[in-house]
Amino acid sequence: MDKTSTDDITAPTALDASAFAECAREPIHIPGGIQPHGVLISVDEQGCVVQISANIEEFARLAPDTCLGQPLETVIGDAAARTRACLKRLNRDGAAIHVGNVVIGGWTQSAPLAIVVHRHEGLLFVEVEPAQDTADVFSTMYPLVRSFVTDVQSMRTVEQLCQFAATEIQRITGFGRTLVYQFDEEGHGHVLAEAVEPGYPSYLNQHFPASDIPPQARELYRRNRIRLISNADYQAAPLVPALHPDTNRATDLTYASLRSVSPVHLQYMRNMGTLASMSMSILVDDKLWGLISCHHETSRLPPFEVRTACEHVAQIVSLQIEARETQAEAHYRLELRRMLSKLLSSMANTDSFVEALVNDASDLLGFTRSSGAAVIFEGRTSLIGVTPSQHCVTALVDWLDNQSEDVVLSDRASEDCPALHDSEEVAGFLAVSISKIYRNYVIWFRREVVQTFEWAGDPCAKLTNLSSSLSPHESFDTWTDVVRNRSLPWRPAEREIALEFRAAGLGIVLRRAEEIAQLATELGRANHELEGFSYTVSHNLRAPLRHIVSFADLLRQMDGDKLSERGRGYLERMVTSARFGGRLVDDLLSFAQLGRAALRPHKVDMHALVRNVIQNDIDEHASARIRWKIEALPEIEADHVFLHVALTNVIANAVKFSAKREHPMIEIGSQPGAGELTGYNVYFVRDNGVGFDMRYVDKLFGVFQRLHVNEEFDGTGIGLANVRRIVERHGGQVWAEGKPNEGATFFMALPRQFRPESGVRRDTTASALVRLAA
Repeated sequence: MDKTSTDDITAPTALDASAFAECAREPIHIPGGIQPHGVLISVDEQGCVVQISANIEEFARLAPDTCLGQPLETVIGDAAARTRACLKRLNRDGAAIHVGNVVIGGWTQSAPLAIVVHRHEGLLFVEVEPAQDTADVFSTMYPLVRSFVTDVQSMRTVEQLCQFAATEIQRITGFGRTLVYQFDEEGHGHVLAEAVEPGYPSYLNQHFPASDIPPQARELYRRNRIRLISNADYQAAPLVPALHPDTNRATDLTYASLRSVSPVHLQYMRNMGTLASMSMSILVDDKLWGLISCHHETSRLPPFEVRTACEHVAQIVSLQIEARETQAEAHYRLELRRMLSKLLSSMANTDSFVEALVNDASDLLGFTRSSGAAVIFEGRTSLIGVTPSQHCVTALVDWLDNQSEDVVLSDRASEDCPALHDSEEVAGFLAVSISKIYRNYVIWFRREVVQTFEWAGDPCAKLTNLSSSLSPHESFDTWTDVVRNRSLPWRPAEREIALEFRAAGLGIVLRRAEEIAQLATELGRANHELEGFSYTVSHNLRAPLRHIVSFADLLRQMDGDKLSERGRGYLERMVTSARFGGRLVDDLLSFAQLGRAALRPHKVDMHALVRNVIQNDIDEHASARIRWKIEALPEIEADHVFLHVALTNVIANAVKFSAKREHPMIEIGSQPGAGELTGYNVYFVRDNGVGFDMRYVDKLFGVFQRLHVNEEFDGTGIGLANVRRIVERHGGQVWAEGKPNEGATFFMALPRQFRPESGVRRDTTASALVRLAA
């Protein structure tokens, strides 16, 4: 019978919630008894029995009370020695050791019995249950597990792997139906694969509500990976005494294979038409991913060897699923990062990253798999694709201002966010806060995805029948449910990529702020230099102009129309002063221009540039006396014109201070940068001239700073200041070393890969030559 509901079951009724909470409080890990197909014994460190299941009398004709305080040999005979040895090897809670399969003399059961020991919370446990034979259990498992591993490696999808596991487990165990199902984020189970014999109802592709397995049961499945119920009609064998003597409380049987289960679950099995069940946990990343669940309509007790084989198969399935999911997630994350990198590249290369986001809508929506987005920046809202109205987005931003997280997401927007309660355009959103102070956000939206679920029974009527509220399903007829007002859920990778986007966005915003701050600093420095420029021009040109005027007056008064030799001397001095004034003005203007002009980088052949400077810009007579030593110089990406100016000043400076030496020599070379200069080329110009005292090296590259008197070496004191400004604008460093009367070396460290300034355009060779000529 098929029933249909169109209600959204996102929240249980008040009665359901109360019943589920009561179910979740049931202490299923301390049931007080075990399933009666085996015996459980708790012993102390000396191997004496301190607690035992009451059914020991059925297996060994021993009253439970007479066993207490007795050595383990009294209960399991010759197997006690091996059991004691294994108990001493236990060093971790829950880690079980298989002692062996033995026939215990004096027991009513002549068939082999498997003995397994484990430790939990300081207590030692021995479990005895039916086995298949006394052979080595692991040798019989090996061929089966090896064959299974070989076959699963060819499975391409998780669904194929689950179907193969279901078929193999059914073949091994003989259960009538084997299901493999996965839990979703809310804990609902979805049957992915099934192996079923004729006569058993199919549950393939159906869903089981999360309330079928309350939280404490999930935790037991995570910690103890296999659980068997051989007969749902069993009567539990109580523990004697009821409280453990060492703890004086009910014994925790979390890791016991024989642990009795909740009566609610036993009723659940009977309602399903199942008397025997066995479940193996599938753990992925130490979380309960799903279960392999076996059902049989009659009682069934698979031997210990079979159960151990199934447990190992489940572990292999867990590892294979984890590997496939990890690989798929890695591919997905790489794809998201590829799109994010492309988007960030567009953002970083434009003056307005908001415009970059709007203009690159496909990548903006693609890397979060969204149908629309809103960019809220500096009071302006830009909408892209399918979004709520402008009014709704504004209300959503008001709501986001009160959230503490930097990334807020929901796949049920109408429920989680009041601002979107009436929005029909979207059902999910992911919001990233760039700045809460300035209310800058990027919000992605997803449309509604109508989903149809087939439940094994009405999930809302599960716990409403008994007065105690603890009642499982009475019917497992298919119940179809249509869920609306939901988007596809946001995956963890999408939240992480959103956080990366936020970090990158903050970086771009901060970079913009730094650029503005840098521009302000440059402007302040330019203003300061302009003031100095004005002062210098007015101060340094005043004397030459006075000379010109005075000498002109003297020339007119003394010689009139006829110039004497003395007059010619005055005239020559006038010309000299005028020339100095002109040169000073030119150098000052050049210095100011170097700070304002944009850099236009090219590949520069440094070797050719140095040769060109020496040939065309250095005084021919002075150059002819010098012995030049020029090494092969590596290319670099820089502004050709500015480097030409810098090299001209440095080389001319070396010529000026070494030309008067008896054997002048200038060496020009390079070396790779090291340490903080890794990635730089360091060019140097070394001469054997007059040198300088290193105490005054800090003054060397300052404006109008001279270390030698004008009478010996002419100059305006601006050339080396120009060199420093050019090198620093390329992101490099300049420094010098020298000794008096031994020479000097000037270094220019320039980055090999030029980082262009904002708005820099690439120049052509022709336009560079035009600028150079100008």
